[in-house]
Amino acid sequence: MPPKGGKKGRRGANKDTGFSRELLIKEDGQEYAQITRILGNGRFECRCFDGQTRIGKVRGKMNKRVWIENGNLVLVGLRDYQDGKGDIFHKFTDDEARKLKNLGELPSDFIAKEVKEGEEDEECSFEFDTI
Repeated sequence: MPPKGGKKGRRGANKDTGFSRELLIKEDGQEYAQITRILGNGRFECRCFDGQTRIGKVRGKMNKRVWIENGNLVLVGLRDYQDGKGDIFHKFTDDEARKLKNLGELPSDFIAKEVKEGEEDEECSFEFDTI
């Protein structure tokens, strides 16, 4: 008997392939950053570990394929001509972030911010004025 549910049913099966990707370490012109705020249109406010806050733009290949949330660890490519902006080109998983911390690549006080469902950040709450 054929399986029921069509394409959508087959697409939803999350099977672990056992594949682990190579751990990226920052190079010259790159910096580790943590997402602090979502600005929209593929832009994020990133707190880089060199002490600066930058606006990060998601590169085109990652757009609509990799979902970035508050507290995620990303790798930002720095721009020579704009110090306040950078390009986000890699998102680290929680396991990769732990490995980077154990290798000494991240500061020892780095803690991955976990946002629970149903909680709102102070920065994300909006109030509308009625006229």
